[in-house]
Amino acid sequence: MTILAAILAASLLGGVLSVLAAGFVAFQARATWVPVLVSYAIGALLGAAFLEIIPEAFESGASAQSMAATVLFGILLFFVLEKLVLWRHCHGEECEAHGTHTHEETTSGHHYGHDGHDHGRSGLMITVGDTFHNFVDGILIAAAFLTDFKLGVVTALAIIAHEIPQEVGDFLILLHSGYTKRQAILLNLLSSVATLVGGVLAYYLLGTMKEVVPYVLGLAAASMIYVAVADLIPGLHKRPELHATAQQVVLISLGIGSIWLTKVLLGDLA
Repeated sequence: MTILAAILAASLLGGVLSVLAAGFVAFQARATWVPVLVSYAIGALLGAAFLEIIPEAFESGASAQSMAATVLFGILLFFVLEKLVLWRHCHGEECEAHGTHTHEETTSGHHYGHDGHDHGRSGLMITVGDTFHNFVDGILIAAAFLTDFKLGVVTALAIIAHEIPQEVGDFLILLHSGYTKRQAILLNLLSSVATLVGGVLAYYLLGTMKEVVPYVLGLAAASMIYVAVADLIPGLHKRPELHATAQQVVLISLGIGSIWLTKVLLGDLA
């Protein structure tokens, strides 16, 4: 098998298998579980951003100042993007950004529609960010195979393993955002194609792309932080009761822990 064929196979399998595995887990969740499991998704997003992606950006050569600026720019970028999605849903006086909301909607700090979801906003944000991240995964796979074939195989397995808990979180966010299970799996599969694109481009342009990798990672981290903090956490405040808060803290911790555990286990394996 040639190096290019190995990169193509690993990129395709790395993206698709992680999405299918996450989809299988998430498909077992009943609809009534989704609001509860969103807490886990928040933890997975924050864990991926702070424990995996940002440290990886530093390892790729980014300075603290440039990474801070990239994440800050990314948060502003996703704020503007969300505003555009809000604008798209405006229909005269019934625009969800300007219209009248119920007490439950306004006190939550986040304007959900009357059907309980946010009309695809957080789902769109996380899909864009996940696409950035998958693109970088493809670059990493290609770089590993070009260095050593065995390293390429280990890297591909590592990417599949660390993507699964993150993809579960992304899948749940899409469901929470109003997408159907079929739409959620198709969007995640489409996003996973970026892994293949990143791998092929890196094979031919790796020297040039190394300089771009930290900034793409920074944007991916910004999208995850923004979705977790701006879109999902405010919704948890709908349930301020002590037992609900304790449940949310535990699930957020589990989400963070799943990212940390996969990172530790894969680090020991490598």
